[in-house]
Parts: sequence; structure tokens; C-alpha cells
Amino acid sequence: MAATHNEILKRVYALNGPEEAQQVYDAWAENYDADTVEGMGYVAPALAAARLAELLDASATVLDAGCGTGLAGAALAERCDALIDGVDLSAGMLERARSRGVYRALSEADLTRRLDVADGGYDALLCVGTLTDGHVGPAALDEFARVVRPGGVVVATVLSAVWESGGYRSHLEEMARRGLVRLRELEERPYHEREGLSCRLCVLEVR
Repeated sequence: MAATHNEILKRVYALNGPEEAQQVYDAWAENYDADTVEGMGYVAPALAAARLAELLDASATVLDAGCGTGLAGAALAERCDALIDGVDLSAGMLERARSRGVYRALSEADLTRRLDVADGGYDALLCVGTLTDGHVGPAALDEFARVVRPGGVVVATVLSAVWESGGYRSHLEEMARRGLVRLRELEERPYHEREGLSCRLCVLEVR
């Protein structure tokens, strides 16, 4: 588990399965933005969205996977004219995301399972804050690549504390060996700045 003294993070990094995660995030939805952005210095959504915006063509279609309250989607909408859909496990978080008015469509989805999306259905996928302790494992990266068209990109954050131990690095390297993606960038960037936590900002080109 990531080393943190923050009691909220300790709880969410120790979640045990989708059902518990859904309950916790439904209850947290109302205060999530204040707790994370203001309280923890959660800069990852803005950083990831800014990087993706640099890579998109006009009116690209983007899936925000694990969109939560829409922090990353809103940051992306400020920077480009992408058509953004969002999926999340928590209905409470989706309600907050819907209130932002930046998503074309929002729906509930479990990222540990196959998504109800056609192969190559999107030009790009954005995933921030989901590939971490107690949440979604590296196998989801295969699904992310499946739903993005060849030549499209996946921009995702992985909590640095689990980058190696959680198998994310090795899984991405295996995906590259299998010819599923090209690893364009795997850079360490700030995550929760006030908690001293960092992430790997991964930019993958789908093959």
C-alpha cells in the first residue's frame, strides 16, 4: 500500500472489490473534489488531461474510464473540443460528473470487467486515479487498448507506489512485446502533491 498518513487515502487504498468501492465512492461523492483537489493537492487529472489534449485531433472521441466526479473530463474540455464519454462504478460520482455538463454520455461500468464498447470505438482513452491500490489492476490496460482505434492513444496514471509491485510496468511491457501498444511515455509526475505521492503518466499508442 502507498505510504500515506491521510486517513481517507488509507481507506480507499484498502478497498476490497468493486462492491465495497461502489459504496465508499457513493458516500464520498459530495466531498470528493474538496477533499482531493483542495485537501490533497490532486493535480493528476489536470496533468493527464493537458497531455492528452496535446495529442488529439479536432472533435476526437474520448472515453474517460473511471471518470469519478469528472475532474479529468472537465480539464480536458477546457483544452480541446473532444467528444467525451465517461464511465464509472459509482452512481454518486457519475451524478457529480453529469452536473459539469462536459460529457456526451455517462454510464456505470466496472473496469475489472469487459466494457460494453465496440473494438476501436474511441480515438482515445483517459484514465486518472483508477490504476492504484485497492482499485483496478493492470489487466484493465488490455481492455483500454481494445476500445481505442489503431493509432489512437491511451493516457493513464498509475500510482507510483504500485507501478512495480502491482505489476503495471511488467504488464505494459508485455503488451508492447505482443504488439498491442507502443509505449510512448512512462514519466513520473506529481499525483497528490500535498501527500507527497507521485504517479507514472503513461502514454500508449494503440497498434
